[in-house]
This record gives sequence, structure tokens and C-alpha cells, in this order.
Amino acid sequence: MSLHTVTVSVANVWTHRHAPREIDFTMLEQPVDVRAWLQSLTYENRLELCTKNLVQTQVLFGEEVEVFTEKAGWAQVVVPSQPSIKDERGYPGWIPLSCLAKSRPQRVETIVVIQKPTAYLYTGKKKIKTFELSFLTKLAVLSENSEWFEVETPIGHGWLKKEDVKMSTNAKGSGVDIVQTGETFLKLPYLWGGMSGFGYDCSGFTFNMLKANGYQVPRDASDQAEGGEAIAFDRPEPGDLLCFADEEGTGRVHHVGFYYGNGQMIHSPKTGKSIEMITLEGTDYQKELCTIRRYFLENGGDSVGKTNIVKCQSTKNTF
Repeated sequence: MSLHTVTVSVANVWTHRHAPREIDFTMLEQPVDVRAWLQSLTYENRLELCTKNLVQTQVLFGEEVEVFTEKAGWAQVVVPSQPSIKDERGYPGWIPLSCLAKSRPQRVETIVVIQKPTAYLYTGKKKIKTFELSFLTKLAVLSENSEWFEVETPIGHGWLKKEDVKMSTNAKGSGVDIVQTGETFLKLPYLWGGMSGFGYDCSGFTFNMLKANGYQVPRDASDQAEGGEAIAFDRPEPGDLLCFADEEGTGRVHHVGFYYGNGQMIHSPKTGKSIEMITLEGTDYQKELCTIRRYFLENGGDSVGKTNIVKCQSTKNTF
């Protein structure tokens, strides 16, 4: 097994190496063109990512994956930064080798993280736009001036505008901080497997808003519903995870969002819709709520530890 770094703005982690369709080829070569790919997808194309189980998750520029098999230009990987019950080593799947490079040791201690939904990486003496990078992309700082950070990347040195990034810290956000971060992405179209500022699925949205505020959670909704601290149905606070299950809350967990306050939820719903804020009362979601989980401490601090798995419960009286 060897450690590799993602060298494209966003790498799809495919279910298997034969999963990509012809329309997906722009996501297989260096550099990928995320915007062109998304614009080319019809509703049916987007839906197939889920119904045909084509994509598992995504990994950002500069993130590391562990490669344990190489075959016909593809790498079978796990993503250590995305915990999953599917593999104790990290989220599993396949990435084209063209989107990866062997990791090199980094000695730089100062890290900046993109704080906007997307921002450009600039290269060359004239600082020409090259990659459009996602929210939460992290890169090591080499130098800085009043307007720019010079950063080390998997493809060489580059520059980021200071207005697009912030210094990476160990600070923990509150529940209110988490939902306020989520507000930045209102109206962003849903994307199955999405883990970037170009598009999120439901658990990708919750995963990344929590990550932005210093908290590590599992990648998938079903796993998120089993961790953290269980919260009473009549005691939700902003930033709590609302988890939903089939059969009016007694079956398989299929969706997750954040409690926003005042009986509202902010979430990334499904293919064909965008991140939105809704009132829960009178909706199917109210009937399907199975558990509320808290992964934050109200005033920041360490994330809440994993608890025992609980059996989902349905409720008719929420909020």
C-alpha cells in the first residue's frame, strides 16, 4: 500500500473502474473540468450516479489516499479522511492514476484553507488562473505578501488570493457556526457523492460543514446516525444532525440534514433540487425522523465521542 495525493481540483471516487460513462470522461483526465462535467449532465445523467451506483464520494486537490491495487490505469484506494463502516481504513473506491501522484513529505507548518465555495489557484510569474479549487482545500504556505499566499501543491508552486482563504486552526465552532457555514451553500445543486463546493449530497453537506468547524464525522448518513451524542426529540439545537429513515423512521436511514432552529432544517435534498432551508412540520421528513445526533460542543472544544448504536425511533411530535 502506498500514499498518493490528489492532483486534480476534485477527484470522483468511482465504485469500480468501469463505472464512468462517456459523458464522464472530463473527470478522468488531468486536469479535470468539474464545471464542464456538471453542465453536461442532464437530470437523468445525475440520477444515474445514484441509481446505477457509479460514484461513491469525492476527494479534494492535495488530499491523500492510500493505494493498494493498480490496474489498467486505475488505483483502488481508501480515503483515510472519510471514516466509513465499509472499510476501517477509510472510504473505498477507484480513482484514475492520472488524477494521483505519489505523496512527498512536507515540512511546511502553516496551512491555509479555502473558505469560499470555490476559488482559483494561480500559477506562473503572471499568476494565471489554472485550477478552480473547492471549499476546504488545504495547501501549505511557502511565502506571502499583502495580497497573496504562495503555496506548495502536488503540481508545483502556486498562489492563492488572501481574500479567498483563511489560516487553518484547531478551533472548534459552535452549532450556530455550523449552520451559518451551511448558509453559504444555499441554492447549490445537489450532487450524488458530492464532497465539494461544486455540489454536495446530503451527508457530504453535513460532513463538510462539521469539518469546516473542526469536527470529524463518518462520511455516510447511516454512519452519522450512529455516532455523536443522542439528543431528545424536543431538545434540538442549531447544528444538530437530523437523521431520517424509511418506514416512518423505523427502517433504513436514507437522509440527513442540520436542525437550523425554529422548526427548520437546512439540507441538501436530492437530485434535481438544491441546498435549501425548510420548515419540517407537516412534511414527510417529520414522519421519518429517527434520531437526532450532536457532534459539537455548544461553545466549541473537543468533538463529542462516538456512542453506542441506537435503534431509530419514529416520532409524531417534533420541535
